[in-house]
Amino acid sequence: MAVKTQELKLDIERIGTVSAILTQPDNARACYVLAHGAGADMRHSFMEKVAAGLADRGIATLRFNFPYMENKQRRPDLPAVAHATIRAAVEEAARLCPGLKLVAGGKSFGGRMTSQAQSKAPLPGVKGLAFLGFPLHADKKPSTERAEHLASIAIPMLFLQGTRDGLADLGHLKPVIEALGPKATLHEVEGGDHSFAVLKKSGRSNEEALTEVLDALAAWIDALA
Repeated sequence: MAVKTQELKLDIERIGTVSAILTQPDNARACYVLAHGAGADMRHSFMEKVAAGLADRGIATLRFNFPYMENKQRRPDLPAVAHATIRAAVEEAARLCPGLKLVAGGKSFGGRMTSQAQSKAPLPGVKGLAFLGFPLHADKKPSTERAEHLASIAIPMLFLQGTRDGLADLGHLKPVIEALGPKATLHEVEGGDHSFAVLKKSGRSNEEALTEVLDALAAWIDALA
């Protein structure tokens, strides 16, 4: 199976330009618009592994930087800037991958910004949102305020969450997901932290845990209408 990797530039209206990478297998049946977390850019090893693993499963990815990361600033962009960047990335994915099923989301902060964007106005053509570790609250400070906007989202959502995730206490996250009804699905990665890393005593490797994540994500994408 051939995989094409394309370096791109995204133009964000009234904001500027950011880098992006399209990873597209020749048999792609879907494209995942994949936003990075708050502390690492689109080229972080986690993002690389997700893109490569999904390509192996016949799913393209469009990764991109948020402007603050593109400009090597520490403080994340204001939500309005992040939302505009995500919309530009979704539009570019639709243009570059015509006919493919389109999903969006990402790692931690990137996933949350995608859900906020969707809650304000539907992302055109996006059939579902997938979160690679939804950051429900600050580290070890359980709360649910960050999830309040999810109730206004009508499309399916997948929450891939490690059971040791300090940013998403399952005792708080599970009731949130249950309240969202059948549009929301939770997949728990036993022993996984916020990046799905597992302890050595678990008897499996980080690679095996990530394989579980990607298998679950690919199966969910295939099940979307």
